[in-house]
Amino acid sequence: MTEPRDTTPLEGLLAALDLTDTGARTNEDIFTGPSQWMPQGRVFGGQVLAQSITAAMRTVPEDRVVHSMHGYFLRPGDVNKPITFAVDRIHDGRSFATRRTQAYQDGIPILSLIGSFQTEDDGLEHQIDMPADLPAPEDLPSTAERLAGVEHPVARFWSTARPFDMRHVDSPLYLSVEGTPVGHQAVWMKTLGSLPDDPNLHRAALAYASDYTILEPIIRRHGTSWSTPGLKAASLDHAMWWHRFGRVDEWMLYVQESPSAHGGRGLSLGRIYSRTGVLLASIAQEGMVRVPAR
Repeated sequence: MTEPRDTTPLEGLLAALDLTDTGARTNEDIFTGPSQWMPQGRVFGGQVLAQSITAAMRTVPEDRVVHSMHGYFLRPGDVNKPITFAVDRIHDGRSFATRRTQAYQDGIPILSLIGSFQTEDDGLEHQIDMPADLPAPEDLPSTAERLAGVEHPVARFWSTARPFDMRHVDSPLYLSVEGTPVGHQAVWMKTLGSLPDDPNLHRAALAYASDYTILEPIIRRHGTSWSTPGLKAASLDHAMWWHRFGRVDEWMLYVQESPSAHGGRGLSLGRIYSRTGVLLASIAQEGMVRVPAR
């Protein structure tokens, strides 16, 4: 698949999440969706997460809202092939529903995910506050501005082809690590344009964006950038909890930290806030991270 030229990045995101319902088969609901182009030929993990939860959303009543998912990345996806999503309706209770989504290419699973949905209830209410005194996103350079003049296919993709505007509060890790290596960071993000009002679309797009920078605190802690020769990183699993609704076409703050790295794996935790400080979601991901011996 060659790099697309006839759609904007946001149109590509909407097309990826517009799954085709191909009907039920042996107690499963089957959907298909396209793969978005990526410069290294591997499907973006956030895309498959968002598509898988979208498929599950299509099988639950409208009054049941996704509140959590747990997924395992089994194999890398091929951007040249579409993806099939098989949804198993595991459980439907009075307040909760559970779905399992398997994502396939050529009949081989590439992702396995379980999602839970709930009717909204009243209950206890609290949250961890958003970090204070951070620069506003308008005061930070965009990725395109950060990478201006860098002639590389991946840099060009990061600058112009992603549907989200990503602005690191501290320096990004594209080419180097500035300052003292630490195991935490914060990133402002929002879509490059407005989205329709469908709440489930915003929830799925939030899952999409949650996979962008979540592993960065691991390598930042060790002074390693994405351009380090021989660096290999891949998502192994991904868990997400939606706490409150928020629009992804408005600025959100993604706060991330890595509590541990060991045995070629690293763990990162994240929280996503609205600009007004409302905690929208929490994320956990473990990834394979291999750095060449120095």
